[in-house]
Amino acid sequence: MEMKLTIRRVPTVVSNYQEDADKPRAGCGRNCLGHCCLPVSKLPLYAFKANPAKLAQEDAASTKSLVNILLAEWEDRMARGLFRYDVTACETKVIPGNLGFVAQLNEGRHLKKRPTEFRVDRVLQPFDPAKFNFTKVGQEEVLFQFENGAGDDSYFLNNAPITAADRAPNVVAINVSPIEYGHVLLIPRVLDRLPQRIDPESFLLALQMAAEAASPYFRLGYNSLGAFATINHLHFQAYYLSVPFPVEKAATHKIPLSEDTMKSGVTVSKLINYPVRGLVFEGGSTLNDLANVVSSACIWLQDNNVPYNVLISDCGKRIFLFPQCYAEKQALGEVSQELLDTQVNPAVWEISGHIVLKRRNDYEEASETSAWKLLAEVSLSEERFEEVKAYIFTAAGLVQADEEEVCEGEEATYAPVPVAPLPVAEGCLVLQ
Repeated sequence: MEMKLTIRRVPTVVSNYQEDADKPRAGCGRNCLGHCCLPVSKLPLYAFKANPAKLAQEDAASTKSLVNILLAEWEDRMARGLFRYDVTACETKVIPGNLGFVAQLNEGRHLKKRPTEFRVDRVLQPFDPAKFNFTKVGQEEVLFQFENGAGDDSYFLNNAPITAADRAPNVVAINVSPIEYGHVLLIPRVLDRLPQRIDPESFLLALQMAAEAASPYFRLGYNSLGAFATINHLHFQAYYLSVPFPVEKAATHKIPLSEDTMKSGVTVSKLINYPVRGLVFEGGSTLNDLANVVSSACIWLQDNNVPYNVLISDCGKRIFLFPQCYAEKQALGEVSQELLDTQVNPAVWEISGHIVLKRRNDYEEASETSAWKLLAEVSLSEERFEEVKAYIFTAAGLVQADEEEVCEGEEATYAPVPVAPLPVAEGCLVLQ
C-alpha cells in the first residue's frame, strides 16, 4: 500500500530584507555575495556552539533550534517568490517494498534548473569566475551566516555584520530549484571561491551543521563533479524529510579494523542488499575524528578522478560514501535507453532512495524494482569497489584486520535499525 506524503508548513518570519528594502545598497548595487558587496553587508547569523554534538534535550526541542529557524527563513523566501517553482505542490509517495523508496513527481525541474557548465569526466576542475557561482547570488537568497560561536551556547541574530574579518564567511542559502521542503545550500567560505572539492575543514563544517540541527530528518548531501554536481563552487545540500531514507534502513556488514587504527573510534561498514555499493562511517571520539577519516577518503577519490556522493545522516554521526560510475556508463553507451528516457540523474538524494521523477507515467508506475534497476547502474562492480575501498582505507589510515582476528560476536551482519520519530516542531513531511 502506497503512503502519500504531504507538507505542513511553518509560520513565516519578517526578514531583515523586507525591513531594509528601501535602504541604499553599497558595493556594485546588485547586493550580491561577491567581494564588492558582502564584506560591507549585514546578514542574519547563526552561531553554533563550539561542540554542537553536546546538545541538551531542551535545546533540540527549542523554538530557537537550527531546523526551526532555517525552515521559517526558507518559508519567508518562498512567500517572496524567490523559488523557480513551488516544490510543496509536488506529489510525493513512499513506494511499497522492503526499503520504502520515496518518489517525487517534479515535472518541470529539469527545464527550470540551471544547466551544467563544465565537463562531467573530470572530478576536479579549476574554479571559473566567468561561469555561474555563488558570489553572483543575491543576498536575499541567503538565510544566514553559519559560524562557530566558540562558546557553550548557540544563538541567532537577525542582523549582524560579516563576522570574520580574517576569513570568508560560511553562508546558508536557498536552493532556488528545490527538490524538497527546506532545501538549502551550505556554502563554506563563499568569498574564497573554492571549487567543488572536499577538504577537512569544509567537511567538518557540514558535520557541525548536521549535529547542530539535532534531527535525524535533516540530512546533508554532497555531489562531486562527475556525480551530478551542477555548480563548480564548493557547496553541500541539505533538506528536511520526515521519513527514513531507504539507505538508512539498509543492512550493513561491519568491516574489522586492526587495533591500532581503531583508536579514533571510527568504525566502517559496507552496505549489503542495497543497489549501490557504499561504505558507512560512524562513531569517532570527536566529530573531528570522523570528519578527518571521511574527508581523507573523499580526497583520495577526487584526486584519482573517481566521482562520488556523500550522505551525512543521523545528526552527523553516520556518513554514507558512494563511489559511482553512472556518467561514465552514459558516455560509453552502457545505460539503457529506457533509463535515459527517465531523465533522472542519480545524485546523492536519488542514491539514498529519494528519487525525483520527471514524467507522470514514471511516477505512477514507480516500484521498488524500477528504483533498484536505476540505482544498480550507478554502482561500481564488486571487483572495482573492493579495489577503490583498499585505496581509500590506505588514504584514511585504516587497516582492515583479517576476518579470523575478529573476536567471536564482534563481526556480524546486522538488521537495519529504523530511524525513530522525534518530536520536531512543524514544517515536516507527515503521513496522511
